[in-house]
Amino acid sequence: LSGFVWLPISNYTLLLAYRNSISAKLAASRKRTSKRVFPPLPALEQTVKPSPGFNNCLTCSSPEKTNRMMSGKKGEASMDDSSITEDPVYMSPTMQKNDISAERSSTGGLKPRISLFAGVMVIVGSIIGSGIFISPKGVHENVGSIAGSLIIWTFSGLFSAMGAYCYAELGTFILESGADYAYVRVAFGPFLAFIRLWIEAIIVRPCTMTVVAMTCAVYILRPIYSTCESPEHAPALLAAVVLLLLTMINAYSVRWVMHVQNIFTIAKLFALALIILTGLVLLCIGEPYVSNLSSPWEGATSDIGKISMALYSGLWAFNGWNYLNFITEELRNPLRDLPIAIAISLSLVTVVYLLTNVAFYVGLASSEILESTAVAVTFGNRFYGSMNWIIPMFVACSCFGALNGILLTSSRLFLVAARQKQMPDVLSMVNPFRETPVPAVLFSGLLSLLYLSLSDNVYTLINYVQIVNWLAIGCATAGLLYLRYKMPPRSYPRPLKVNLVFPLVFLIGCVFLIVVPIVQSPVDTLIGLGIMATSIPVYFVFVASKSKPKSFTEFSDRLSDVTQKLFLVMKPQDDTQ
Repeated sequence: LSGFVWLPISNYTLLLAYRNSISAKLAASRKRTSKRVFPPLPALEQTVKPSPGFNNCLTCSSPEKTNRMMSGKKGEASMDDSSITEDPVYMSPTMQKNDISAERSSTGGLKPRISLFAGVMVIVGSIIGSGIFISPKGVHENVGSIAGSLIIWTFSGLFSAMGAYCYAELGTFILESGADYAYVRVAFGPFLAFIRLWIEAIIVRPCTMTVVAMTCAVYILRPIYSTCESPEHAPALLAAVVLLLLTMINAYSVRWVMHVQNIFTIAKLFALALIILTGLVLLCIGEPYVSNLSSPWEGATSDIGKISMALYSGLWAFNGWNYLNFITEELRNPLRDLPIAIAISLSLVTVVYLLTNVAFYVGLASSEILESTAVAVTFGNRFYGSMNWIIPMFVACSCFGALNGILLTSSRLFLVAARQKQMPDVLSMVNPFRETPVPAVLFSGLLSLLYLSLSDNVYTLINYVQIVNWLAIGCATAGLLYLRYKMPPRSYPRPLKVNLVFPLVFLIGCVFLIVVPIVQSPVDTLIGLGIMATSIPVYFVFVASKSKPKSFTEFSDRLSDVTQKLFLVMKPQDDTQ
């Protein structure tokens, strides 16, 4: 109960303090600029303004000719971008909101359209997937007691909020999309960033999208085939339809994407509110439901290994807390909206998760939870009678919204990496009419479709690389500490400056989450590290090398040419000059 009271109050206090201090900090920084000389910020790449005749560039046979056509001057090519990577946009001491928008438009090619409300919907919608409907069994199975389970859920929420708080400083200081990929690259260089990118691109993102799409399809089919098994290939075919539909929406319009995100996030919150309200009614009824809570510590365990596995299950349900940092450049006012959206979202999700678990424990006995494959469905079958189909449909809606958020952020990650010359140039192209990164969206969606053929092995692949995920998050947090030393706040003021206790504690937690799998599953960990090691030869041959294989260069140019003509896309240019 103290967690329910303390968490919203603390976050509300944080919001008030942040709101009152940010204006004063920026005003003080502007006054100091006249008295002190600041170190020069990294210069952004200057590009030429594209000519109105966009269709002309579609007939070009190479990126060099395309740049020459867009420069609007005969015989004069634009800056050679084969060896140039864009520098991140740092928060300058005198930078204003309009200045930030101008800086970002010269590097991103995507317009800032996402409001504070939409940002909250992105985080909440990405976090609440199938985890809360399934994970309660995994947490309870490992920790053994009701009280221990609720403590794990509370700790998972607080730990995720602590990490999101650290990412809020990084996101308001480095105004670049890409989240931990961008932060690791700025702090420690392109090599470590590419390792993170490689695992995300070839396994984590496509496998996660495949799993969520398959889960969505299974729960769509469950009410239809309530008395028998669905046809063998029906879930995979329906999952493919879901992936294709969301890929089309993400390629067509950012506005449509946000409408989908908002609608399905509200739907999943309504489903959880229905479960919470049912639990409240059962509490008011009293016996026999109250007796389920009579022995909260019964079956508790002190085994560190089991507690750590329960923590993994809880944190998996909070996965997505850093997704808004992947689209920082598209926020209308990132300095204000990013920290506020993070605080609101994590507070809301943590409280909703705790109340949902209390409702499960009120309505179901511990033995029923342990025997269930999907706790929410078991809960619905017991209390909603002929309307029990509503829970599977809401689970499907939850997965659909989460999949939309994953696809949105994945495409931005690949776009940012392509701008840094760590992925093919074609993925950095944007449709100037729709203002969407069509090639990056198609790459994300089609790669996930490819993994549908390996659906039986997808879960295994994800388990192999879980250690890499926390390793990257830990590196980004260590980067925050390193940037405090490399770019001290006195010279580079932060709009949001976290107390160093938070990143230190969070970093220690990340180390624990990295070490536990090594002890518990050393073979799986070695396989995951082996998959990560495959990025090393790829980096030195295709990224770091100045003399790339000729066949690779020719294929890349040809692919760029075909993609430009087929999807009406081009590399983003500076529209502020």
